[in-house]
Amino acid sequence: MAERVPPNAVEGAPVGDLGRRLARRRTELGLTRRAVAVRAGLAPSYLRYLEEQPGAAPGTGVLLRLAGVLGTTLSRLTGGDADLPPGSGRAARHAEFTELETEECRALLGTHGVGRIAVPTDEGPVIVPVNYSVVDDAVVFRSDPGTTPARASGHRVAFEVDRIDDALSQGWSVLVRGDARAVTDPDEVRHLDERAFSEPWAGGRRELWTRIDPLEVTGRRIAV
Repeated sequence: MAERVPPNAVEGAPVGDLGRRLARRRTELGLTRRAVAVRAGLAPSYLRYLEEQPGAAPGTGVLLRLAGVLGTTLSRLTGGDADLPPGSGRAARHAEFTELETEECRALLGTHGVGRIAVPTDEGPVIVPVNYSVVDDAVVFRSDPGTTPARASGHRVAFEVDRIDDALSQGWSVLVRGDARAVTDPDEVRHLDERAFSEPWAGGRRELWTRIDPLEVTGRRIAV
């Protein structure tokens, strides 16, 4: 029996937690909305409704079928693991561990987003997340003077970014080791303001740019 779309549904971009999770996972797999709908035994218009209407409340059976097609879990689709750290899933059978070539590491690093920087302090090393971009092959991020990320300037640091898929027990990570420095030249600051992709999630002015010039870039991948 085909699921019915409410008559007041309006086409638009993915909204709502469920809609965004469905669309994001579908995009990650390179699948069209129609392809996912057909494989899950749904009408494409109904999947569009699920992605675009924040009030959509499909039954458990529909969600399980979608989770199966998208290679994920019911918990992940419904946000049950939203506050849990990644990596709690069981190890996959026949997993393969590989070292990544430098070019692939740089390509993954260049996707931007959130990474973690290890900063040496008088109290010992501290690891904190930052919103970063890659500009001219360097990792750059903005922070406030006096904050932990800002203390990276003048030190050799480690920066890590990764992607973990609990549902499939696979993922990758890229590690950058390099020298960090505060960017003070007005022309360079202007260049970073124009070229940087990611904005600090924490908001505020956060006008201090820090640049990490890589000395070594390595990566690894675990896949089924």
